[in-house]
Amino acid sequence: MIDKYAMYCLADPLFYDSLDGKRSDHPDFPAASRAVPAGWLHRPTDTWFHYMPQDRPLPPQGWKIHVSSCLDDAERTLDAVFDYCVGRRLPFKFLRGPRVVMMLNSKYADRGGSGKLVTMYPADVDEFELVLKELGELLHGVRGPYILSDLRIGEGPLFVRYGGFAERYCVDGNREQVLAIEDPDGNLVPDRRGPSFSPPSWVTLPDFLAPHLAARNAVTLEGLPYTVEKVLHFSNGGGVYKGTDTRDGRTVVLKEARPYAGLDAVGRDAVARLRHEADILGRLKGLDVVPQLYDYFTLGEHHFLVQEFVDGTTLSQESVHRHPLTRAVITPEHAAEFTEWTMKTLAKVEDAVAALHERGVVFGDLHPFNVLVDGDRVVLIDFEVATLAERNARPTLAHPGFCPPADRLGVHADRYSLACLRLGLFAPMSTVLIPLHRPKVNHLAELAAGTFPVPAGYLDEAVSLILGEGPHDDARMRELPLPGRAPWQEVRDAAARAILASATPERDDRLFPGDITQFQPGGGLNLATGAAGVLYALAATGAGRHPEHEEWLRKRAFSPKPGTGLGFYDGLHGVAYAFEELGRRDDALELVSLCLRERWQRLGLSLHAGLAGIGLNLLHLGQVTGESDLTRAAAEVTGVVAERLGDVESVAEVSGGGNPHAGLMHGSSGPALLFLRMYEATGDQTMLDLAHTALRQDLKRCTVREDGQLQVQQGWRTNPYVDEGSAGIGMVLAQYLRHRDDEAFGASLAAIAPVATLDYYVQCGLFSGRGGMIAALCSGLRPGLDRTSPEVARQVEGLAWHATPYRGGLAFPGNQLLRLSMDLATGTAGVLLALGAALHDRPVRLPFILPQDSPSGTPAGAVDPTDT
Repeated sequence: MIDKYAMYCLADPLFYDSLDGKRSDHPDFPAASRAVPAGWLHRPTDTWFHYMPQDRPLPPQGWKIHVSSCLDDAERTLDAVFDYCVGRRLPFKFLRGPRVVMMLNSKYADRGGSGKLVTMYPADVDEFELVLKELGELLHGVRGPYILSDLRIGEGPLFVRYGGFAERYCVDGNREQVLAIEDPDGNLVPDRRGPSFSPPSWVTLPDFLAPHLAARNAVTLEGLPYTVEKVLHFSNGGGVYKGTDTRDGRTVVLKEARPYAGLDAVGRDAVARLRHEADILGRLKGLDVVPQLYDYFTLGEHHFLVQEFVDGTTLSQESVHRHPLTRAVITPEHAAEFTEWTMKTLAKVEDAVAALHERGVVFGDLHPFNVLVDGDRVVLIDFEVATLAERNARPTLAHPGFCPPADRLGVHADRYSLACLRLGLFAPMSTVLIPLHRPKVNHLAELAAGTFPVPAGYLDEAVSLILGEGPHDDARMRELPLPGRAPWQEVRDAAARAILASATPERDDRLFPGDITQFQPGGGLNLATGAAGVLYALAATGAGRHPEHEEWLRKRAFSPKPGTGLGFYDGLHGVAYAFEELGRRDDALELVSLCLRERWQRLGLSLHAGLAGIGLNLLHLGQVTGESDLTRAAAEVTGVVAERLGDVESVAEVSGGGNPHAGLMHGSSGPALLFLRMYEATGDQTMLDLAHTALRQDLKRCTVREDGQLQVQQGWRTNPYVDEGSAGIGMVLAQYLRHRDDEAFGASLAAIAPVATLDYYVQCGLFSGRGGMIAALCSGLRPGLDRTSPEVARQVEGLAWHATPYRGGLAFPGNQLLRLSMDLATGTAGVLLALGAALHDRPVRLPFILPQDSPSGTPAGAVDPTDT
């Protein structure tokens, strides 16, 4: 997951962002400054420049042509293609500039679509064939990465795939909105863009493409002395595979590198780094702390390194498995046992790094995922950015939480990463926060030392190495009004200052910086990650209304971008809810009226993006406004949800068919909440029966851990959080039990309740972090606890782990902790709402979840829009 987020760390050091707002720092290609040809339409976007003849509208879909190019060839390629397309009146688009090319071809870019520089849209198959022939001759010698989603034409830079030309959307099997094409029956279906060439089943491959498909399929491992058994990892640079050497039967690891793909910060591709890794492993031959190098070969254009398979687990996995902070109850014995294991393991890692330094090698990419623990053996893996100590260089590609600052070169870069590792094993993911405010490291070490019996000075040494020489004034951290320590009003006002200071009303895409999903259509407007959620949280917690920001939201909500969702958290229904809570009833009703004209029936059932959220919003607005049409619409939506719900067996387990998600936001607990609110409105016992079925669907996807906690089983982990975890299920269970006793549900709630009183959470957000646990406790997740309980106070104080100063205020990091966030789902606004649930003197809630002290069946009151 962190790979996706790394892409949005390139533009800004504090917030996730696209490159669109940084054009002065990252100029476009010279071709972008050409005059638009007479009779042509031109449209710029964040990533592309689009060109189309006015008298030649695009067909909605068909065979498209992509030109791939490395940066060295990009400008001459663009000049040639621009002239060719204008001369042939062929619609086309190209990437705006070198920085965008670097971003979309980086190691962490999407594998399927990476490599494209230009896209062209032929009108029919005849033109398609002719353009490929003529451009193949024109672009002879151009080099570029292989586009995995496409079929390559010969050995040149041209690739093709069948897909959409027009921007149309549909809902996929997971009920998520995706780009679409039309099938022969006129239905919109997902436009698949995976890392393999797979045209739709109804599309006939033109005859002239058959030889190219045969050439693609002819490249196999046949004839090589290796078999591949399992994929261990994919990136845009290539894959890592577990295999067998058929000559002697030993298990090996094969690392693949694609030419011109997987670029690092200095523009090196995956092949250059793999060759370099082979050289480094050769230099380290005989050391037990690195995998042994066995072979290096090429297949087609791809390069492969073959090395020893180490049958261990990553230090990240091992530490999480052992970490006591994830347990329901932590004892001094647990803390002492973990401390002893961690210090012994860290000593082995330090010895391993020292062994590299003795051979004149700097590792350069030390973090818990690059350390394997195999019994008593510790092995360092992934040497593609290692350097020779004599070069005194800085790593070009490193994990954000362990990447040294610019003044740490050579062996000092490794020592910095070792210091981060020492701190980070006691406080998982905490080192990712350090680049956001380096003096925060003092605070993190203080919190860790207060939890684990580490020897005096053990963490102080790491802190000194991280901070380095020079003054490091942490006055901003000392003066920060921390939750649980400073009065509520001071904390609220500090969070509001940070949020408002981050606002960018001059931008069209987002008002407040937040999660990377802001850069999807409507993501900057909605309740989860957009302006609506932030403005709602500010008003609900007494931080006041902000009319200029409300007008920003209104202007864009009534002219949304194509692809903007209709749902409650992902789309326009949530914006309407916020308008009502802000006292803008006319805007709320007008926006809902527009939503009801759309094809809402095709959506999934979820609270986040589907019918459960829409039904709840319609019911709520109908109740507070007295508009009977809205209440009737809510009943219609509820009927559709009831029809589609199925029985307890209708859901997927860890794998299988049906909705793969559980929890409040994406699972069956959202529909259950709709049925509960409808029961309260109508008294219809059938609604309670449906809620019972929906909750059993979600509980079916849960598992009891060794420590007794009931969490959602997601295969690769268990999830305790509000969005897709057991806390969200528990919130709805608690609401259900207000109306009907159920011994099994009571037992499930009791097993879920401890997830909200753990000592440590990796993230702090409302949807998947500590903030959500505070909100859950205040809604009755743990029977016997309320907002005044010591357990709630401890969770409020625990937010100090993530508290960070920003522009004279209090801010919190978003998902993955790589950047600050101000949104409701992941960042500061969500933490503020959670704190309001615990501390504000008026009812504050997650929408449609009744606070614990609210009478059953009575919705919590709307926020007071004049409250300051």
